[in-house]
Amino acid sequence: MDNAEISDKLVKLLDLRHEPVAVKVIKKGEKNPEGFNEPEKNIRHCQSIMRARKGDSFVIPADKHACMVGASSLGLVPLPAKVKEGDFHSNLGMFDCSDAAANMICQRSEFEEESTIATVVGPLKDFENEPDIVILVDLPETLYWLIPAATFFEGGRQAFSTAAFQATCVDSTIIPITSGKMNMSLGCYGCRRATDIENDEMIAGIPYQNLERMIDSLEKINDGPMEKARKK
Repeated sequence: MDNAEISDKLVKLLDLRHEPVAVKVIKKGEKNPEGFNEPEKNIRHCQSIMRARKGDSFVIPADKHACMVGASSLGLVPLPAKVKEGDFHSNLGMFDCSDAAANMICQRSEFEEESTIATVVGPLKDFENEPDIVILVDLPETLYWLIPAATFFEGGRQAFSTAAFQATCVDSTIIPITSGKMNMSLGCYGCRRATDIENDEMIAGIPYQNLERMIDSLEKINDGPMEKARKK
């Protein structure tokens, strides 16, 4: 399947409210793909995801990333000292002390410092290249069906890693890339403050190479369990 077909199947099978979003992280030494423009103004990774689900596409070099917390985790820029030491997040009132905030940063998944040069974000249907991951933003009931799709052939349980911050950059981009497994997030303070994500929406990041198998699973359960359980 090409990306347009994969996107179309995801939209129809899951009844998505928004377009699936493709994300590719460009490593140092690689070239940016053609056909993408830089945003006019600096933009956060979470903002690029939320705009891409509505049709926008971007190539975002390091100097166009507005959030240094996200950009540093993505390997684009060095980690600011105030973030590493916990002062930045503690001053937002989300942690009891700087040490607690620093502990969150210490435990986050991240790419090697300055190992990447840009992120490319856009609707999956328009992506001519192979992305690293695909991100879905939708209702909990909608994204729930990704879980039986992921366990359909082999069973088992799904374990998700999340935190109070970095729902799109760490939880939905970096973790799926580094683990090779889907990860879900309820959203975070940053994306809920800086984007138009709705109060009733959450986020899932899926490794691109897992999508065709998941679609196969969704097609098998669509006419039976999904139809019986979904309340339209």
